[in-house]
Amino acid sequence: MAAPAIDIHGLTKYYGDVRGVEDLTLSIPRGELFGFLGPNGAGKSTTIRLLLGFLAPTEGTATILGTPLEDTAAFQATRAKIGHIPSDPQFYDDVTGKKTLDYFARLSGDERRDELLERFPVPLDRHVRAFSRGNKQKLAIVQAFMHDPELVIMDEPTTGLDPLVQQEFYDFLREERDRGVSVFFSTHILSEVRDVCEQVAIIRDGRLVAVEAIDDLLARSGKVVTVQTPDPLTLSDFEFEETIDARIEPDGSLRLVISGNYDRLVDVLDGYHVTDLEVRETAIEDVFMHFYDDTERDAETDRSHEPHEPNEPPEVADEVPDA
Repeated sequence: MAAPAIDIHGLTKYYGDVRGVEDLTLSIPRGELFGFLGPNGAGKSTTIRLLLGFLAPTEGTATILGTPLEDTAAFQATRAKIGHIPSDPQFYDDVTGKKTLDYFARLSGDERRDELLERFPVPLDRHVRAFSRGNKQKLAIVQAFMHDPELVIMDEPTTGLDPLVQQEFYDFLREERDRGVSVFFSTHILSEVRDVCEQVAIIRDGRLVAVEAIDDLLARSGKVVTVQTPDPLTLSDFEFEETIDARIEPDGSLRLVISGNYDRLVDVLDGYHVTDLEVRETAIEDVFMHFYDDTERDAETDRSHEPHEPNEPPEVADEVPDA
């Protein structure tokens, strides 16, 4: 049986006494679109830098495509099987798009270059400095996939893409998954996770808080109930076992996230004059906020943040030919 695409055990990175990620344990099967979800500063980029060998862990281990990160020589060979789209792709401004791809081709190959450029076209003869943000992102997509990698690690890969190109990229990712390519998709955009990924890990303040199939996560997360009433609301009336979240919105309505039995809710509402009642399926945003409770988040803010680091150096070498 093939080793997981990514296998992480107790991975930890501290910057001095500031936590980047701590005790991260996660296994991602091959051939899966796996979401890694969290807001900016949660530890997503630190995790990716560790997985790619750009950072050394404080503690813990990780195995990528069956190769331990600490086996430096073997991992260098494995890197040729990995594609990477950083959160802010950096290319040399004075090099054309074509020569940029030529350089990456010499490093890892480019058997799929023409196919990808047809799908994600960029102005190849133009200097990168003249590229729009969207064209830089498409150039990053082409360089990440053109050598036909087994695993692609992506950090906010749709930034700068217009909606039509985003949808084309999602379709492309599903096709890659069907071909057996493994994709680690780090994002803070909740809709992307639901639309594209089969499983998701949620990270908060450098710690893993959930790993579940998207459908399972939503199925057990109940329904959202919104109640409008002219009567004064008492939140404690709605704090029963089935309540996941209860709050009074700025417009005075009651918003509940409830799983399971609704009998107690109906009994309590019998004591109120209800002018409007809405029940809808839980959205991924509701599930996500369940793991990012405002009170707990504020309490932890001062204790732990992923540090803001300088941008990683461009992933092209000094010997890239001049345009």
